[in-house]
Amino acid sequence: MGKPPALLHRGAAVLAFDVGGTDLKAALVDEAGSILEIVRVPTPRDGARTADAVVAQVGELARRLASSHPQVRPTAAGLLVPGYVDDEAGVGIFSENLGWTDYPFRARAESALGLVVAFGHDVRAAGEAEYRLGAAAPFRDVVVVTIGTGIAGAIFLEGRPYAGGGMAGEIGHSKVADGPECVCGRNGCLEAIASASAIARRYTFASGIAVNGAKEVLERAAFGDPVAAGIWESALDALALVFSHTVALLAPEAIVLGGGLAQAGALLLEPLERRLDAILTFQRRPQLLLASIGENAGVIGAALRARDLISRRGLV
Repeated sequence: MGKPPALLHRGAAVLAFDVGGTDLKAALVDEAGSILEIVRVPTPRDGARTADAVVAQVGELARRLASSHPQVRPTAAGLLVPGYVDDEAGVGIFSENLGWTDYPFRARAESALGLVVAFGHDVRAAGEAEYRLGAAAPFRDVVVVTIGTGIAGAIFLEGRPYAGGGMAGEIGHSKVADGPECVCGRNGCLEAIASASAIARRYTFASGIAVNGAKEVLERAAFGDPVAAGIWESALDALALVFSHTVALLAPEAIVLGGGLAQAGALLLEPLERRLDAILTFQRRPQLLLASIGENAGVIGAALRARDLISRRGLV
């Protein structure tokens, strides 16, 4: 992959890993704050041993980056994973998409890498990157929502992140309909209707035509496919409903949209704005914005956390 633009300031060299439901990204950041390389591979899946496979892949990617950039010696690493995460304990408590329970990611990653590791939730850390460096930066009360394989939000209130013991922001498991079945075991979750993976999956089920992803469903809708249009409209309706609940509860100044589905740009933002405006009455109307950092927000968030850990421990 080509070298992305540098967003980070000077500091220690670090490794950054962002584990998603579909892909695992690894990056090496040098002391100037430049991302020297990003490597993207499919997230390994091995049933009950998926978490072990993820840590093994992290170690392999670290060796690959070290071989490509022998002049850079990282001081720490940042590792992000999805699901219910205990940042302080360094444990992935539960992931419905990847199937682990109470896995000691930080300890295993530190052993695999030979470095101290800052561990955290993928969406919260990506949202933190967007809050510190991107489109969410002008706001004190803001929710950064990532719509990809799953759906979750990073919440910032009065200029501070709010994690709720690791449970806040899991809006993907808000019930919005009677079906379809969600990977969490319940029916009708937002994530089962409006995530990028769900949009593709629902279209394939309804039409019998396999598609490569949500982007293809949107393209089919634009060319008049009524099944694709119906799937897309229902996803927008579900997102607007959950965002209206978010507004009623938190009154954010803005909702910033990231993740794979946000690449739809105005095709997502404009109809979502219309739907949300139609639902709200006296509530504060938040600005709906697209994330500015883009698809690398996760690895940038992981790098920020790794550098924060270095500062806290006085490692440089």
